[in-house]
Amino acid sequence: MTFEVHAQGAVHVFDCFSCAIHRMAPLCEHCRVQIIGQGVEVDGRWYCGAHCARAEGEAGIVDRV
Repeated sequence: MTFEVHAQGAVHVFDCFSCAIHRMAPLCEHCRVQIIGQGVEVDGRWYCGAHCARAEGEAGIVDRV
């Protein structure tokens, strides 16, 4: 069985969630880990958490809880 993910005008077809995550999850701009849970977005850039955003020079960023 397959499922579709519609994102940014494109349709992606997958047969498992792990493949969808591998293809669709954003990468942290600092440590390059795939963000599959709560992430932090700053000016269109994604970080896995506030610690990585601060390491890249972003100020005043806090993790969502």
